[in-house]
Amino acid sequence: MRVQPPVELGDGLVFRELAPGDGPALAAAYSRNREHLAPWEPARSEEFFAVETHVRDVEATILRFEAGLAVPFVIVDGDEIVGRMNLSDIVRGAFQNAHLGYWIDARYNGRGLATMAVGLAVHAARGIGLHRVQAGTLVHNAASQAVLARNGFERFGLARRYLRIAGEWQDHVLFERLLDE
Repeated sequence: MRVQPPVELGDGLVFRELAPGDGPALAAAYSRNREHLAPWEPARSEEFFAVETHVRDVEATILRFEAGLAVPFVIVDGDEIVGRMNLSDIVRGAFQNAHLGYWIDARYNGRGLATMAVGLAVHAARGIGLHRVQAGTLVHNAASQAVLARNGFERFGLARRYLRIAGEWQDHVLFERLLDE
């Protein structure tokens, strides 16, 4: 099942769906970006960075994709993963909603990749018939908030102590993008 064909982003970078063999490259990307991502993600055990962990995660994520519950993407530079983007927690019925999450390799920050990739994920969400996409950012994550704003997301609330990030329950600003407007 393909939702979004691969898209060339320039400079050899490609936005594409997660593939079954991506576990080792994903493990390498998380290991390479361990310090860069630490302030923005849950606290990670050593086991999280193991190749086997990401091989299993990729398999489970592809099963959720095949079940229509998620659409996982990566940004690659050759064989190296340099970004991840997920439409997750897809709910159909009266809601037609997904949550959006993403990160970009520290070496590639500031190139507009997150903005392009969010736009492509929104396009994919529209293509599978979703009505809305929502995302949350830490209150102090101005860069991610700017990426969302550039893609037509609007702030709609503040979730207190929303997620346990970097070992602490932290507030998140909530954003939404209605896809049928």
